[in-house]
Amino acid sequence: MNRLRYALMAAIAVVSYLLFMQWNDFSEKHKPQQDVETVSSAPALASPPTVPAAEVDQSNDLPVVQTAEQKVTQQDATQAQLIHISTPELEVKIDTLGGDIVYVGLPQFKVSLDSDENFVLLNRGANDIYVAQSGLVGPNGTDRSAYDRPIYKSEKSEFKMAEGQDTLNVDLSFVKDGVELTKRFSFNRGSYLIELDYLVKNNTEQLWRAAPYGQIRRTDYDVPADVGIGVSPFLGPAITTADKNYAKFSFSDIADEPEKESIDGGWLAMVQHYFISAWVPNQETENTYSLRKQSNSKLFIFEYVGSLVSIEPGQSGEIKSEFYAGPKNLRTLEAISPHLDLTIDYGFLWFIAKPLFFALDWIYGFVGNWGVAIILLTLGIKVVFFYPSAISYRSMAKMRKLQPMMAELKERYGDDRQKMSAELMKIYRKEKVNPLGGCLPILLQMPVFISLYWMLMESVELRHAPFALWITDLSVKDPFFILPLIMGFTMWIQQKLNPTPPDPMQAKIMQWLPVIFTGLFLMFPAGLVLYWVVNNTLSIAQQYVITRQIERGDSK
Repeated sequence: MNRLRYALMAAIAVVSYLLFMQWNDFSEKHKPQQDVETVSSAPALASPPTVPAAEVDQSNDLPVVQTAEQKVTQQDATQAQLIHISTPELEVKIDTLGGDIVYVGLPQFKVSLDSDENFVLLNRGANDIYVAQSGLVGPNGTDRSAYDRPIYKSEKSEFKMAEGQDTLNVDLSFVKDGVELTKRFSFNRGSYLIELDYLVKNNTEQLWRAAPYGQIRRTDYDVPADVGIGVSPFLGPAITTADKNYAKFSFSDIADEPEKESIDGGWLAMVQHYFISAWVPNQETENTYSLRKQSNSKLFIFEYVGSLVSIEPGQSGEIKSEFYAGPKNLRTLEAISPHLDLTIDYGFLWFIAKPLFFALDWIYGFVGNWGVAIILLTLGIKVVFFYPSAISYRSMAKMRKLQPMMAELKERYGDDRQKMSAELMKIYRKEKVNPLGGCLPILLQMPVFISLYWMLMESVELRHAPFALWITDLSVKDPFFILPLIMGFTMWIQQKLNPTPPDPMQAKIMQWLPVIFTGLFLMFPAGLVLYWVVNNTLSIAQQYVITRQIERGDSK
């Protein structure tokens, strides 16, 4: 009997601890980003890499960066301007000083359900900074230092993708020492991927050599979190390395110790809940990635430097890279670069969570409602676990049927626990009841529950996705707490169908579980609570039928 008690209490403790830790990590983060500068007078915040990846000085392997006090010249500031680009998916601002992306808004994603304001991903604000810098370094590179960056020219300052237009090219031109350079940003309809091409025409009699680089420069401010999130989503840089397909680092990690890695291909990403930005350089060359914090500053610099490219005299060449700024869509990220989809952090049970998402997405393709898709997915999971659940419920039903005999033994032997346990074991053998049979099948399902939890938490598709009636956003808490109360009620019904624990303390703990879980689920996303409500309801129906059969003696 003690084994049953300890097993149940251990299972309850594990589940309660996991849920409590997720709830305890929750924090509502509402620090807004500042508006982007209306003129291109913001200083260059860090110098570009001083050397390409192929020629890194191992004695001083971190590129020199500019201090916070240094600024670009006033002449550069007045000559540069902001280029505005508009597509159905992206609102982008590019500074002609260096050709940096200093603002990215996402028209398809709003700040909140009751707002028409676009969600802002990148922004060069007065206090908080999050921009994407790129350029060319090396013997003939255009980016020499924070003081010496090219000022590009553009035919116009406004670009908008017209109706029926699938591709929009934005060309920035720069001529120096007989070399014509075009920095081309290509935007495609239906895509958040920006293609960056350097078109180089070497009109000199000398060999031209340079290497591309890309930086994500960001201060460590917190992004606003949707109300109702049950965890604090990861915020920080990530790269793919030779040893790890997905290596993520917190800002504090980078502040304590810079990170550097050289691999063929690869990518560099800045990860937050639902969205990422990522540089994806040439996948056929060696690229060096570094993550570091700028000295005496709040600025963090996440950078890649590609291999040197050579262009013969009188010849033309092209240097390609890509920059993604948008939602963490699983199939999209899979197609861009190997392992980039791992930035959708499903946790250590990702190999279960990923198929669950594909199943949910497939169902959604038929029903067109994510809430209905969650219900049908829950039904499918219940079918898969129907047999182990039936074993569990039969065991509990038999234990419930033995309650009068167990009460009689308790009255007969009183405090003689050893004698009582021996008599109970005789009854279990006689009635062919396994006291652990009620909890082991449930424990087998726990990995699926945890995987589904992380899958629902990380799926941007559920952000601002309505279900029905008062549930207008499945990614945040139920505004009226109706679903959590229903969930608690279903747990209470399940408890009534289960046998009463013989130990008084254990019985009290079980009685309080519906209340405790209801309190925890008040702040959980409505989509997750919907899953638990449907799962509990189906479990009640299955358990009720089996319990009635056992009590009537219709089942062995």
